[in-house]
Amino acid sequence: QVQLVESGGGLVQAGGSLRLSCAASGSVFSLSAMGWYRQVPGKQRELVALITSGGATNYVDSVKGRFTISRDNAKSTVYLQMNSLRSSDTAVYYCQMYRAGNWNYWGQGIQVTVSS
Repeated sequence: QVQLVESGGGLVQAGGSLRLSCAASGSVFSLSAMGWYRQVPGKQRELVALITSGGATNYVDSVKGRFTISRDNAKSTVYLQMNSLRSSDTAVYYCQMYRAGNWNYWGQGIQVTVSS
């Protein structure tokens, strides 16, 4: 049974930083692409950042230059370093682990609140 456990969320002032972590159980982490999504009430879940199994990254325009996704295969953990946070970054953040056509797992979500 694969589990994804997010940590590192919380309350921060605008302009501050947080680092989210997502630790995965099981043995497929290194074969998986990892994504960070976020969702606010009444809106669709939005892809924030993605890192492939080979380490290539992609970001939504609104976080480019502020957020950095990285992975540590030895620890089966993906990170999202969030700098220069804005109130518009407030959301529940979700970690995703997937391999197209094979598996797709989600974490339980973690709240990030940025106060202005």
